[in-house]
Amino acid sequence: MKLKIRKGATVQVIAGQDRGKKGSVLEVLASKMKIRVQGVRMQSHFDKENGIMEKEGLLDYSNVVLVEGPAQKTKARSKASKKA
Repeated sequence: MKLKIRKGATVQVIAGQDRGKKGSVLEVLASKMKIRVQGVRMQSHFDKENGIMEKEGLLDYSNVVLVEGPAQKTKARSKASKKA
């Protein structure tokens, strides 16, 4: 299934504990319909090398709304010369 939300887009959480928070999309898992948003649903993660770390958890795709799409790359257009 093709999703409208892509990596780099800005989204707002509309349901759950973090309702109202905005952030940019870090990862999209289309097969599971889950996304990871920067600064939302922070979870503690223990790593042997680094100790306790804070990481973003996954959110369901239906719990967010698109605020602004990802920055699109613009193609440079060259002016075509007219031949008479």
